[in-house]
Amino acid sequence: MAKVYRVNVKTKAIGQEEIKEEYRLLGGRSLISKVLTDEVDPTCDPLGAGNKLIICTSLFAGTTVPAAHRLSVGGKSPLTGGIKEANSGGTAATYLARHNIKMIILEDLPVGDDWQLLKIGKDGTPELVPAADCAGLNNYALVEKLKERYGEAISVISIGTAGEMQYRNSTLQIIDAATGYPSRAAARGGLGSVMGSKKIKAVVIEKSASPHTFQYADKERYEAVRKKFVDITINNEGMTWLREIGTPAITDITGSTAILPFRNFSGRFNDKVGSIGAEEFLAKLKANGGKSGEPCQTGCVIHCSNRYNDANGEYLTSGLEYETIALCGSNCDIADLDAIARIDRLCDDFGIDTIETGVTIGVCMEAGKIPWGDGEAAAGLIEEMKAGSELGKILGQGALATGRALGVKRIPTVKGQAMAGYEPRNLKGTGVTYATSPMGADHTAGLTLEAPLDPLSPLGQAAVSSMLQPMFATADSLMCLFAWFSAASPETMPELMAGIYGGEWDFNKVIDVGRQSVLREKAFNTAAGFTAEDDRLPEFFLTERSPATGAVFDIKPLEIDGVLDY
Repeated sequence: MAKVYRVNVKTKAIGQEEIKEEYRLLGGRSLISKVLTDEVDPTCDPLGAGNKLIICTSLFAGTTVPAAHRLSVGGKSPLTGGIKEANSGGTAATYLARHNIKMIILEDLPVGDDWQLLKIGKDGTPELVPAADCAGLNNYALVEKLKERYGEAISVISIGTAGEMQYRNSTLQIIDAATGYPSRAAARGGLGSVMGSKKIKAVVIEKSASPHTFQYADKERYEAVRKKFVDITINNEGMTWLREIGTPAITDITGSTAILPFRNFSGRFNDKVGSIGAEEFLAKLKANGGKSGEPCQTGCVIHCSNRYNDANGEYLTSGLEYETIALCGSNCDIADLDAIARIDRLCDDFGIDTIETGVTIGVCMEAGKIPWGDGEAAAGLIEEMKAGSELGKILGQGALATGRALGVKRIPTVKGQAMAGYEPRNLKGTGVTYATSPMGADHTAGLTLEAPLDPLSPLGQAAVSSMLQPMFATADSLMCLFAWFSAASPETMPELMAGIYGGEWDFNKVIDVGRQSVLREKAFNTAAGFTAEDDRLPEFFLTERSPATGAVFDIKPLEIDGVLDY
């Protein structure tokens, strides 16, 4: 059975357990929802002793399923006040799986102000290590220091000084497989501040000296369907653009359909989309010696990541994604990929979510704090956060806190979390997901971009969101979303589950992993005090017409209220 390490940061005791039998068929998001439901009081202070930070691997971790090694992080969110799971690529989940570690649970609060590292040794033994010399470092310098100390063969899950300062917009950063830099983020919900509250600066995982061999229930059955799954993934024509360009290609789709957010989700469309589109992105990579088609984790066959260099050909950032381009770019009227990449690097280094940050900057621009389109001034706001100025401390708490402090009426958040890069008036099914997901406004909870519906019509949008949310939750319990949507089917997924874990499976039983997770999450939030009124988009989406399409978000409340009634 896989191992669980329970770390009490108050007593500094580390206990080892075997994964509970009732958790055996859970992973990632579904495992986090179960542990939080079982062990955390929904009314607790997110930064108090009652909250727990859970770090775990997916249900397929340790296997040779492509892109199976997503890392999930969970707890009660300081940003939303509800349940939260954030996941990321990178090397950490692979390193944990090779030690046969399924989950790490950080509990309680420390007595003093001393910072610690949680180190997993080559033999899988965990220990808390004093880390006073690491406090005050941001993620790039921290990882460099840890590699000097422990060698290159490590993975690191870390927080920057944003997490130390317990900003509610703080991330956990994970080392990227292709570049070795801390550029992969478990970004949403401010969980970096939970790790900061527990005075754990980083989890350092040494490469296993004796890698664990996964025990399949039926290896022959598994290998037959795994080969099919790999073939479908590699030969899926719909995924070609991911290998060749990566997620920045989405900008061309959303920009041409007015789904791309502009100027704080005002919808004031402009003609600058080409400056941040796929063609310009590839031209920048070519001119500066960058690269697309890179894997963020070991075993990935999709290779949707990239490395982005500056004008001097020096590494600037890796994994520059659509969401960052949308929220830190067009949403702020910044039409300069180099400026957006610099913001991305600042966010990864400091340890803050680029989505929340981009929306926060857009709110500041709407308030007149800095001009629209000014990339330097936008980066300056991140420097304000790093310095801990009066304004910076407000900005670090996210878009909602910033908008309220600056008197902005149009704040694009749900449950306190900033919207991702899809305009909900012009992609209404995703607006339903934003409103109803227990995770807050999160595109990975149920994006409807490829749904066979008119995105401007209210018809069928609630139903499609209701169908997709358990599917996305299942994917976040098993593997990377892109691998799931390239090859997951009623033919492949039940066979994979049966070959790996045994038993009889059909597709509905597979999806029930996510369905039950969503129901647990909803129940957690209800116990935390959430009501139907929290499942609503901001009023301006209902009353202000999109300048590009004339649409408003017009899904009836009764339909919204029934979305998660499974």
